[in-house]
Amino acid sequence: MIDVSSLSAYELSLRLKSGEISSVDLCKSYINRIKKFEKDVHAWQFFDEKILLEKAEAADDYRKSGKPLGPLHGIPVAIKDIIGTYDMPTECGTIFRKKQSSSQDSEIVNLLKNAGAIVMGKTVTCELAYIHPSKTTNPHDYTRTPGGSSSGSAAVVASYMAHLSIGSQTGGSVIRPASYCGVVGYKPSYGLISRNGVLKVSDKLDTIGVFGRTVKDVALLAKSLIRKDLYDASTIYFSSDKMLEVCEEKLEFEPKFIFYKTKNWKNINKKSQEAFEFLIKSFKKNIETHDEPSYFNDIPKYHKIIHEVDMSNNFQVYYKKDKTKLSKEMREAISRGLKYTAKEYTDAIDFMKQSYESYKEVFDDYYGILTPSTSGVADKGLQSTGSADFQKIWTYLGLPAISLPLLTGENDLPLGLQLVGNKFDDLRLLGTAKWLEDNCKDE
Repeated sequence: MIDVSSLSAYELSLRLKSGEISSVDLCKSYINRIKKFEKDVHAWQFFDEKILLEKAEAADDYRKSGKPLGPLHGIPVAIKDIIGTYDMPTECGTIFRKKQSSSQDSEIVNLLKNAGAIVMGKTVTCELAYIHPSKTTNPHDYTRTPGGSSSGSAAVVASYMAHLSIGSQTGGSVIRPASYCGVVGYKPSYGLISRNGVLKVSDKLDTIGVFGRTVKDVALLAKSLIRKDLYDASTIYFSSDKMLEVCEEKLEFEPKFIFYKTKNWKNINKKSQEAFEFLIKSFKKNIETHDEPSYFNDIPKYHKIIHEVDMSNNFQVYYKKDKTKLSKEMREAISRGLKYTAKEYTDAIDFMKQSYESYKEVFDDYYGILTPSTSGVADKGLQSTGSADFQKIWTYLGLPAISLPLLTGENDLPLGLQLVGNKFDDLRLLGTAKWLEDNCKDE
């Protein structure tokens, strides 16, 4: 039986297609890992090993038929429990949806199946993809948070219970768990991946993201998910055909970056600050340190208005039915959302467009923006999923971002480096991320 942890998802895809390994053997390896670690990590909301092995056997039979294979053929992919499936429960982390499934598969699931992937199971989400902590723990230290709200999606990859998973980000729910769990988390530009059939938190902010062990792994998965969808008006036509190739190409020029310490630098502990300072010093010919634009100070306020107004609209059915079954954090957010004026909401939307137009010229001179992915390593305790201060600005602007597990913080815990690119310039973002992955050595 293969050692699951010894291969990347991309390497697995090649070996599965050649028949060197079987999907059944791969899934048996995952099952062994799940039996060993799930009792402590608690990352799965729904997992059925019998169903998984049946799907794997069908994938192996299809490969033997000689028919054309998709890029993800035979690879199990874990999906966040807000993504609709008709054959598995979609509970969204709330008692209101206990044991409920969707009437049909989401567009994401359809695309996974078209690519030959196996939908492995559902990963734990925080309540309604917000901030109330879930049952999941951090695989590196069970007493620490894995981040949220895509808690389970990051944790299954970190613990090798899956090579690939899918999450979502409305504030910082891909980048933060990726950093805390020490995996690669990629949040594409807003509008690249359909949310059709996925729990709607905020139409203006929700973005589907992916997790893997390497940049090439997340590119492999994202490539199959990026499609225009007539049922999600936010999606655009975007060619992802060369998404893997850019990860293999040598950059034409030595990349230049801006590093933002941001006003939240003071909240980062000393050990983590030292790690970032070492990075800046090591790449002094590539990195320029700058202060954030002053108008960035207003973005958290506007992000919060959009987020809470949209949640109050989308979740008021639960709030009115029995708000006592919602967490305190959710009740308070909905209550605030109901009080904002139409003008406040409109101003928040308008500022989103204005601030991007003011900012986009930065990418004429730099390959990307570097910042800490988070305010440090995973927080001790399971009472919080951590701060979104280092992520929500980029979500608000709709920019692509990726967290790379290239640094180490206190207690030898993983510490993510966040790379941000220009809107719809995701190919360059991934190519640049691969350069950082190859050249950044934590010491």
